[in-house]
Amino acid sequence: MSKVQALVQGAAVPDMAKAGNPRQSLAAEVTERSGAALNRCYHCQSCGNGCPFVQAMDYAPNQVLRLVQFGMRQEVLTCKTIWVCVGCHTCSSQCPMSIDIAAIMDTLRLMAVEEGVAIGKPNIIDFHEEVLRSLEKYGRAHKLGIMLGYKRQTGRWLKDLDVGLKMLARRKLDLIPSRVRDVKEITDLFKCYWREPA
Repeated sequence: MSKVQALVQGAAVPDMAKAGNPRQSLAAEVTERSGAALNRCYHCQSCGNGCPFVQAMDYAPNQVLRLVQFGMRQEVLTCKTIWVCVGCHTCSSQCPMSIDIAAIMDTLRLMAVEEGVAIGKPNIIDFHEEVLRSLEKYGRAHKLGIMLGYKRQTGRWLKDLDVGLKMLARRKLDLIPSRVRDVKEITDLFKCYWREPA
């Protein structure tokens, strides 16, 4: 029995809008916010078969959709999968029903932050913000800068050091970042993102 089957058997009633309760179902909310028709999923698992990060996920992408369909808000918003997903759109491009699964993952991450639930993957927001800082500064992702910034944020300098050294040896990490021509255009996109200091 899979994790999702066990969770579904333990759930009494899906999170559907009940009489007298104006709150819409989780599936309807995610569909509305993401613009993706998640109820078209027939769980063929094409999304998980192509995902380069599925091994690090606690639920395959189609299982996340199933949790949403069953209204299991807490389980889906606290799972690792929504944070491990890098939004590469491999799942979306392989979906025979053309469901934008990456948009659903984005929506679920946003909902998790809005609702203040425990993040399923510790320090992941620090990593995402380092990627955004790199994009803002150079218009491109500078991997070495992202890694160093993330290590500075978390204080975990020696973790994955061996991987970093191998990447340097194979010239997978540029020492000097490359920039787009008009960085100011990119920088302007980030003005609404960064929180104003209190």
